[in-house]
This record gives sequence, C-alpha cells and structure tokens, in this order.
Amino acid sequence: MVPTHLLLGIDHVGIAVPDLDEAIEFYATTFGLRCVHEEVNEEQGVREAMLAVGDSDHRIQLLAPLTPESTIATFLEHKGQGIQQLAYRVSDIVEVSAVLRDRGVRLLYDAPRRGTANSLVNFIHPKDAGGILVELVEPAI
Repeated sequence: MVPTHLLLGIDHVGIAVPDLDEAIEFYATTFGLRCVHEEVNEEQGVREAMLAVGDSDHRIQLLAPLTPESTIATFLEHKGQGIQQLAYRVSDIVEVSAVLRDRGVRLLYDAPRRGTANSLVNFIHPKDAGGILVELVEPAI
C-alpha cells in the first residue's frame, strides 16, 4: 500500500562551509545554536556537524570537505558557501524510494547509504526537484 504522506517533515537544511570549526562558532555565537552531533563521513568526503535550533528537533547541518575531490568541495568551488540541500525525514526509505521511482523520480543511489548518526539516506536528483538537492533521511532507531 502506498503511504498517503511520503514525508514526515523537514529533517534538516544542509549548508556547505569551507571551515567547520569556524562555522560552528559563528552559528553558536550569532544565533545561539548548539552542536549536538559531529562526525566524519569518509564515504561522502565530509566532516559534518548537526546544530540544534532552540529546544526543537529542527537541525542545521554544516558540511565541510575532507578532500578537494569531495562533492562539498566541488559545490563550494562552483557555488560558494551556502545552502547545499534540503532534507526530509521518512519512516521507510526503501518504500519511499520505490514509490518515487514509480513516479519517475531519479534517485542518486540504487540503495540507501549510511548518513549522519547511522541514518539511512538517499538523494533526489536536483533536475527532478526544481534544481534543489533533496535528501531523504530515515533516522537510526
């Protein structure tokens, strides 16, 4: 059965930054956001941090490149620092991916991959989402 609502809500907004530590400091001192998670994702070539917005479950993800060849490094080179992705939370990424494919939407990965904090992720091709890189996130339990 196809779920009525594929998306549970906005999981986070991803922002590409050249220096993660400087960006964390800026968001903490300027907006009062606090870093609730930080990790290195070798597969995606990024060092990342999740910042909490107030007492809500809303998050800002800061992404800094590990290497000059990473996707984030390429993004920074071509577009500069700024919003890189919009991520939606889903309950079953495999099911949502199948429904989207049936609807003609292209996904970047054949199968979900590990994302931040052991979540499962996939991405909708920007050409199928109005020029926006959309991430689908099934949080780890």
